[in-house]
Amino acid sequence: MKALYNALADRVLEPHDPVYVEELNAKAGFGGDPVEELATEIDWQEGGGVCLFTGQRGTGKSTELKRLQARLEELGVVAFYADLSEYVLLTKEIEISDFLVSVAGALSEQIQARYGASPGNRSYWDRFRDFLTQDVSLTEIKIGAPGFDVKAALKSDPEFKRLVQEKSRGYVAQIVADTHHFIAEAVQWVRVKESDSNKKVAVIIDSVERIRGVGNEAMAVYESVRNLFFGHADSLRIPLLHVVYTVPPYLPILAAGAGSLLGGAVTRRLVSIHIFKDRSREPDKAGLETLHKVVATRFGDWHRLFSIDALDALAISSGGDLREFFRLIRLCLPSVRDDAELPLEARAVAAAQNAARNEMLPIPADHLDWLQRISVSHDTCLAKDADLPVLAHFLDNRLVLNYRNGSDWYDVHPLLRSVVDAHVAASP
Repeated sequence: MKALYNALADRVLEPHDPVYVEELNAKAGFGGDPVEELATEIDWQEGGGVCLFTGQRGTGKSTELKRLQARLEELGVVAFYADLSEYVLLTKEIEISDFLVSVAGALSEQIQARYGASPGNRSYWDRFRDFLTQDVSLTEIKIGAPGFDVKAALKSDPEFKRLVQEKSRGYVAQIVADTHHFIAEAVQWVRVKESDSNKKVAVIIDSVERIRGVGNEAMAVYESVRNLFFGHADSLRIPLLHVVYTVPPYLPILAAGAGSLLGGAVTRRLVSIHIFKDRSREPDKAGLETLHKVVATRFGDWHRLFSIDALDALAISSGGDLREFFRLIRLCLPSVRDDAELPLEARAVAAAQNAARNEMLPIPADHLDWLQRISVSHDTCLAKDADLPVLAHFLDNRLVLNYRNGSDWYDVHPLLRSVVDAHVAASP
């Protein structure tokens, strides 16, 4: 039990990890492999371009982006990976200035890590600090003081982030031009290092989808993300660079057409495993077998601990969300006290199911009404932009899951179906 518990610990898989199941996101019979599609698009792009990638938490985006990086390297592309959470305060509004600064800073660090040097022998953070002190004059904070770290302050200090945004608004065009210039210089520098004047350079920007508002600031933060990709699309297209941005699952819903502004980019999406048939509550045997294989790859003796019915009950309760599936299995194990209880039967996993359900409760009545509409229509049922924070909450917290088997569709989390159905039955 301890071995299984640790085998299912949440982690980002590196390329070629022996427990990676290739067909997990290939969606055999239901569309292509999004990583191969992204790699092909970048391989075919000339002069740089933008690709968009999305998916709910638990669908394995970071693992797939690591695989994308490895695949691009196989195609002869110099590919860098950067986690935006290391550079941006994810609970506050984002503006084009601090976003591009973070992208340039991340690329600068990745180049330094790979080649042991930086273009012009100066990191981007040194250049940006000079810009703040010489052009913007942030007198409220002594940026040049010993030990002051601009990158760390942007990530963790809300007041510093606010000041930089406020003071930089009059310099947006300059910041965009400067970051584009630095990145173009960096691409040419990498090409010299690689002895190939046509070498493609790509950067994968992960965790953009994690930018989300809290409380009264929620709508402003969501609007800032939409404005970033919709209002500043031209600035996100960086000459010579091929860039992959992760975007929140709600962005294609809220800002339909943003991809066309980014040079025709189509948002590729990771979805939950199709453990239900198309727009149905009927279990899909193929999806369940995929999850069996995922567990068996990590722990071949799982059948000694769970009956097939128990594992299927947990798979269905997870809604096909891999991270939730692993968590439900792990929740069942610590309470076992007698080997005679093994393998666990379906009735023995009820406590784990109830614990996971209770974490999503209580749900306001008006939210239950909306969830009921989603369960019937299998659409998001977003009536107006002002309701976006609620929909984002549904998607971010997996109260609603996205599937693609036949076409894209949505449904409430399986553990909430009884709650939603009971609410409908009790409504006048």
